[in-house]
This record gives sequence, structure tokens and C-alpha cells, in this order.
Amino acid sequence: MDFNKLVHNAEKELNLIYNSEKPVVLIGSATCGKSAGSEEITSVIQEECIKNDIECKLVKVGCIGLCYAEPIITIIKANNPPVFYGNVTVELAKELVHKYISGEDPLTDHALGTIGKGKIENIPNLWTLPVLKPQVRRILRNCGLIDPYNINHYLARGGYSGLNEALKMEPEDIVEKVKQSGLRGRGGAGFPTGIKWQLCRDEESDTKYLICNADEGDPGAFMNRSLLESDPHSILEGIVIAAYAIGVEKGYIYCRAEYPLALKTLYHAISQMKDAGFLGENILDSGFNFDVKIKVGAGAFVCGEETALIASIEGKRGTPRTRPPFPTTSGLWGKPTVINNVETMASVTLVMQKGPSEFSKVGSEDSKGTKTFSMVGDIYHTGLIEVPLGTTLREVIFAIGGGVANGKKFKAVQVGGPSGGCIPKDFVDTRIDYSSLNVAGAIMGSGGMVVMDEDSCMVDVAHYFLKFTQNESCGKCVPCRLGTKQMLDILTDITEGRGRKDDINLLKELSNAIKDSSLCGLGQGYPNPVLTTLRYFMPEYEAHINDKVCPANYCKELISYVIMPEKCTGCRLCLKSCPVGAITGEKKQPHFINQKKCIKCGTCMDLCQGKFDSIKRVSPPVE
Repeated sequence: MDFNKLVHNAEKELNLIYNSEKPVVLIGSATCGKSAGSEEITSVIQEECIKNDIECKLVKVGCIGLCYAEPIITIIKANNPPVFYGNVTVELAKELVHKYISGEDPLTDHALGTIGKGKIENIPNLWTLPVLKPQVRRILRNCGLIDPYNINHYLARGGYSGLNEALKMEPEDIVEKVKQSGLRGRGGAGFPTGIKWQLCRDEESDTKYLICNADEGDPGAFMNRSLLESDPHSILEGIVIAAYAIGVEKGYIYCRAEYPLALKTLYHAISQMKDAGFLGENILDSGFNFDVKIKVGAGAFVCGEETALIASIEGKRGTPRTRPPFPTTSGLWGKPTVINNVETMASVTLVMQKGPSEFSKVGSEDSKGTKTFSMVGDIYHTGLIEVPLGTTLREVIFAIGGGVANGKKFKAVQVGGPSGGCIPKDFVDTRIDYSSLNVAGAIMGSGGMVVMDEDSCMVDVAHYFLKFTQNESCGKCVPCRLGTKQMLDILTDITEGRGRKDDINLLKELSNAIKDSSLCGLGQGYPNPVLTTLRYFMPEYEAHINDKVCPANYCKELISYVIMPEKCTGCRLCLKSCPVGAITGEKKQPHFINQKKCIKCGTCMDLCQGKFDSIKRVSPPVE
């Protein structure tokens, strides 16, 4: 196989997109784009072009990370740089077809920015936007810019060059390169990747296995999903490199069934790899044989834990087992096994394409490289970001995220998923690296960040995460199965006004017992949201327990909805919308909420908010 010829042909194909004489439209078609309406936008552009006899090529691409601005399209025209447009509506799509695709007016007021060479007056460079300028896009370098279903687009941007070089090296030299890079696992605990590979390599066995963990299940996390949907070959290249370095001929990708688009993209990419000679027998004429199979998980959160994941692949119930032996010694079917997550595999690709020194140029002393994070919650710029490890929470939340939405004050950020912790505003200058987050009581996890404003009740936040983890507990070990249930019952009592003074000590005692004695890392981390909220937000717990008050006016059993007479105009909007008829009042006269009838659904406040703001929540409840 002539690899250079493959790349040359691929570059020509991608060049036809970015340097086309005829207009080309890239449409963000990952899950975020689809949910925002990109399919409808695609249909509208196609119909308008056909109806008006306009020549235009449409290409579906992945997620560029600006999920708050979806649907996003990019229009490429000869002699102009590609222009990105966000929050594209049907009306705007039609206008762009007529005024820019077939005309010369780029509608600068609607443009997000341009990329590449050249400028268009009054449109900034996309990468200079506040949300993107602080980012260092390495893992996400192709996302939103290439067709994930076209292997040639990946090849044209340096794809499989890392594998091509790796297959010319001795496997142990690849392991050394990964060690030199300082790469740590991006899925949770941050174990050094090169050392994990070395442990497996050193085991004597006729068969070894490699597993890519794509079972992303944290609430609010979508980093792996977006990467799988937008740039699957970057992950698959890393998988083949890892297999060669460790000495593996068969691998698995464990992906949850709730990711249908990611699975579709993966199946297609694997088929293309086999056709191109990057997977199967005698890969790139190297004599190395490797194949990978997709195992579709049923969505159990516990299967993100590596030994539970192994059990699931083996056809057993997904539950963890005691360690040692660790999977690198005895894993899948009792054979030495390496498990790395999606972003780790993509990072391996980067190490081999750019070299370990280039990879480790950014990051902190003990946390090298960049990390992707999903930003959700009470923040302006929700989406997917990538920053050097060591970046502060302040930079991420306020510079990249645009700050807390609706002019509210920042209160806390949950980092690391259900096993992570809530970090308060006083610790907003905490660096995002493995050691700093641990000191603050959180963990890196896979990279989910949930930002909370001043209206968030931290007792309820702890209750939410513990309810999730208790529901997802596999039940195998008593501390997790019964301990989390007991903790959840206590938190439920506190949020519903039945808290007792000794509940706080009992929560701490249970938390420490669960951390010390649970079977797996997930169970050991489940008390973290409770412990961090107790550590940083003790006054809120005390108010719930001692005064039966929710300071954030959030917990349903501790609040009432009331109408402020001085603000109410008597528009009757709330009265007509109340599902139980709890609101009375004459037209153009202040209304009143009957607290005995009110079910605290919040419909009235939602309707009034932003119009008259005459309804508010108060705690304690009024009679």
C-alpha cells in the first residue's frame, strides 16, 4: 500500500470542499445540531437551491463545540474565507441562500466568524471569539470541519500518519513515547497510560485484549459522544496504535445504546478502515493483524467501571469485581487487558502524530496535554471545550463560558460527574488538573462540568446526584447498595423539612464508610457530592434542618409561590394557566394564590418571568 498516495488523493478531495469554485455549505449534524433543528435547515437549503436553480454542495460535519449556537452552518465561496453562522432559523437559511450563496451579501450581522486566509469586513476570525480564543484545540482539531463519514477528510488533515509511523517502530519504543508524553487516562482516575500499557506488555500470555471505554454515562457529559460523532477516525487510529504497542490482535469498543449516532458513525468508520487497509490483516503491509468489534451496552452507569464493563462484554451481568488482580494481569476472559477511554485513545493518536514533546508542551507539571470538557448548567456558552490542563475554573467559566446566565451570581460548579464534587465560588481559581481538583474534593472524571447560579440549592444538588447514583448502584456490595439508600433517605428528609440535628453527623459517617468499603471506584466516589456540599455549604444544611427553610427558595416542600400585589397587573395569564385553579383575581386587579390548592408546579412563575416578574418563591412556606 502506498500511504503517501492515499494522503495525496485525500488532500485533493478535501481541497475540492474548501477551495471549491461552487458554493459549499457545511452543516453541523452531530446530536446537538440535530436536536436544534439542523435536519430541517438542511432540507430548507436543499429545497431553496433546487427551486431557484442554484448550484450548491451540502456536506454534513460534526460538532465544533458551540452547542449554544446550534444549528450552525458554514458557507464556503470562492475567493472568500469560510463563514460560520449560528442559531440558524428557517428564515435565515432562506435569506442566506438568496443573499450570500447566490449573491454577494454575507449578512455580517448573523455571522459568528470566519476561518482560514482572507477577511470579510465586519466579520471576526472565528478563533478570536472569547469562547474560542483561550482554547487549545488538539483533540477537537477536526470537529465541525470535516465529514466524519469520509475517511479521506481525516487523511487529508494528517490522519493515520501516527499509525503509519508507529508500524515502522518497535512496540516497546511506542510505549516509551507514550510514557514520555506524560499522558494520563482521561476517563477518571488519571492513571499514566504508558505504565498501564507496560504492565500489560510485560504479562506472558498467548492472548491479550484492548478495550476502548465509550460508556459515557455522567449526567451532563457528552465529550466522548461528540468526538465519536465528529471525528471517529482519531479514536480508531489510537486504538490500532495501542494494540500494536501492547501486542493485541483483537479489541472492543464498548459504547452505550443511547448513542445511536455515535454507533452509526463508528460502524461506518470501521468499514472504511478495513477497505483502506488500516484494520484487519497485514495493516499497511506491516504484517500486523488487528480487528475491533463494537459491543453495545444497555446503558448501566456501572458498566463505565472497567471490571463491570469486562463482565458485560463476557455476557455476564455488569458488576465490578475485587482487585487485584487488575485487568492488565487478568481481564477479559482472564487474559491481560488494557482499557482506555475514548479521549485517551484520541490523545495517543496525537502523541504519535506530533511527538511526545509537542503533546506535553501544554498542561501542568503532573497533568500534561489538553482536556475536553462539556459545559452545561447556568452558563451562557454551553457546549464542548478543550483547554490545557492547569487552566483555572475561572477562565473556563467566565472567559470561555461567558459567565453565569441571566445576570445571576456564580455559586458552584460540579466537576467529575456523580463521583465528583461541588466546588464553590471561593475556589474558582482552582486549577483544573488531577491533583488540584482532588485537594478541592472533586475529581477530573471524564470531563463533565455543571455550573450553578445563586438560585441553586446545594442540598438539592447533593440529593440529585445521590438519587442518580443510588438508582445506578449495581447492588453487589452492601456499603453502596444500602449506604447510598440510607443517605438518600436522609437527604430526602432534609429537603422536605423533616431533617434532624444528628443527620449531618450521620451523613458524614455513612459517607466515610462507603468511601472506605465500597467494592469499586464508582461506589467509593458516590459520597463526594454530599461531602463537598457539607464542607462548603454547611449553612444551607443547617437552615434546612433547624429553620425548615431553603435559602435558595428551591426545595418544593419548603417554599410557596406568592404574587406581589405591587407588580401584578391582573393580566390573568397565570390564572388561565394554573392546572388546579389555585389563582383567583379580577381582570386588571392583583391576583392571589390559594396555598391550599397550589401544587407548586411553577407554571405561573414561568409565564410571568420576564414579563412582569410579579411571582416569586418564598421560604418558609406561607399558610
